[in-house]
Amino acid sequence: MNAEISTDQLVSDLKSVVNDAEALLNATSTQTGDTIKTVRARAEESLRQAKARLTEIEQDAMRRAKEIADATDEYVRDNPWQSVGIAAGIGLLLGVLLGRRS
Repeated sequence: MNAEISTDQLVSDLKSVVNDAEALLNATSTQTGDTIKTVRARAEESLRQAKARLTEIEQDAMRRAKEIADATDEYVRDNPWQSVGIAAGIGLLLGVLLGRRS
């Protein structure tokens, strides 16, 4: 769960950096000079790489989620009564815990 939170935070931070970089590039689009051109070129390359990495992270997360869903589906199909028992136990536990909160 900690790794999941860290990954979610990383993706959120990366999206924020991408948005800020795009805004900066748009704000400086009318600036001229060799230094500005060099900085803009580096920023555009960094932005391209960040977008590519973000896409990879999102695709990897989707692939892992699908693998987990497929494994869960396979387990439930192979062990239907165990799955019903586990679900009933979790439901009972949640009911008891929520009943105590009231």
